[in-house]
Amino acid sequence: MQPPFDTDPATAASARPSLPNLIALRDDTAKPLYQQLEDQLTHLIGEGILPAGTTLPAERQLAEKLKISRATVQRCYNTLRQRKLLSAHGRLGSIVQGMGARLHPGMDRLKGFTEEMRELGRVPSSRILERAVVADRSIASIFGLSSNALFLKLVRIRSGDDVPMSREVAWYNLQIVPELAQADLSQSVYAVLQTLGAPLVLCEQTIEAAAPTEEECAVFGFERPVPCLLIKRRSYSRDSSMVEYVEGLFRGDAYSYKLSLRA
Repeated sequence: MQPPFDTDPATAASARPSLPNLIALRDDTAKPLYQQLEDQLTHLIGEGILPAGTTLPAERQLAEKLKISRATVQRCYNTLRQRKLLSAHGRLGSIVQGMGARLHPGMDRLKGFTEEMRELGRVPSSRILERAVVADRSIASIFGLSSNALFLKLVRIRSGDDVPMSREVAWYNLQIVPELAQADLSQSVYAVLQTLGAPLVLCEQTIEAAAPTEEECAVFGFERPVPCLLIKRRSYSRDSSMVEYVEGLFRGDAYSYKLSLRA
């Protein structure tokens, strides 16, 4: 177990900054102090600056250091306990539970969620929430097709080691792969497309910050919205036909992307 941050100043100070020095609360923003504190502690835990086993200062102690009310720290700590990031240990105070290893998948080539999870050493799984053949004018416009074109719409929860990692809404061009409408999609759709003779060879992808909806918070187990990554992807076959359009919301507390850039 890691020592408390401010009970052994002779050694802790030389090893790392004290917790209060890592926190910067602002009074020029509408965000409540307890939310600012929660966000910053979540970041410190997620980045490993506060590793699992670290003992945090007592509520009164931290409140005095930060010059805020004890109730503010108490509310923050309670929320982090609900999110399983902290645990209460009586006189020992609050102990960091951590959030598991943060995922850092690369973006050096086109690959599906199933392959990505396996490369990261996690067991992938999917739960289909909706599967339907639909005509959607706005989606048809994205594909550059007529408004009455038919698509397979697939809404899934994608998990790694049974932890929900993303909620994904995907549309597939049935003019290119009509057999997909009846195929077994309980596993990798990309593998199915390969089998059907329509492998994906190119994608255009954008990543942006997004706040989860109430439904998505329930999927990820969030007590309140936590910043997430919204990934939009257009994927193409060998003849440059657009086969797939996906909007996937990935949980921001356990997922980040790694890029390798060369001059």
